[in-house]
Amino acid sequence: MELHMVHNSPSGEIAVVAILYKFGHPDTFISKFLHHVKTVDHRGLDLGVVNPWEIKFGSRKYYRYLGSLTVPPCTQGVIWTVLKKVRTVSREQARALRDAVHDGFEDNARPVQQLDGRNVYMYNSRSP
Repeated sequence: MELHMVHNSPSGEIAVVAILYKFGHPDTFISKFLHHVKTVDHRGLDLGVVNPWEIKFGSRKYYRYLGSLTVPPCTQGVIWTVLKKVRTVSREQARALRDAVHDGFEDNARPVQQLDGRNVYMYNSRSP
């Protein structure tokens, strides 16, 4: 499972922070809004501002590359930051999130794209 936090600048630039998950213990960040997710219907649900600082990243290592959005129109020029540490999510949490999706992309699994000359950088910041 992947969590994408999509950021849009006033000038139209897009950046995405991605967190990868595997099945395991429940994720504390997802737990904070999971009860709201279970009530989502076709109209969606406004959760207000979600504070990304509540995510326990656990590492300062990440990958960065210039890519595209994962859904049509697959806009190019998106700055991607993918956390290196894979977090865990419970099967119940994953099921609740999947059940809440009503955007027509429930089975979306875009294939890996060619690099086409792009570079993927790995950042390995150490605490001072």
